[in-house]
Amino acid sequence: MGLSILVLIQSNPLETHRPTEGLRIALGLSTGSASVTVVLLGQARMLVTEETSEVVEVEILEKYLPTIQDLELPIVIPEGSREAFPVDPDFAVREVSLSGITSLLCQADRVMVF
Repeated sequence: MGLSILVLIQSNPLETHRPTEGLRIALGLSTGSASVTVVLLGQARMLVTEETSEVVEVEILEKYLPTIQDLELPIVIPEGSREAFPVDPDFAVREVSLSGITSLLCQADRVMVF
């Protein structure tokens, strides 16, 4: 069994390219033997909404989103996020408590932060 990798994205995608780059890297890692989970915190949650036009490097993001959806890359957001961010139902998103997110971080073999 491969490593479990957690990609934690917390940067604001309206201000920096880092969230888009984090999703791109997560997608690349998911094609190997590793088990990859993406956690979106703060404004990074807008990456899985239907309205991404204001995101820095939106052209790159739009290039990878269909593959992320098709592969059903696991994406975790904090509980209650759907109230503030209208999540696109085409993503494999689940809401988890903050203590659950902490457990995911502690259980992962590797964590990448963007």
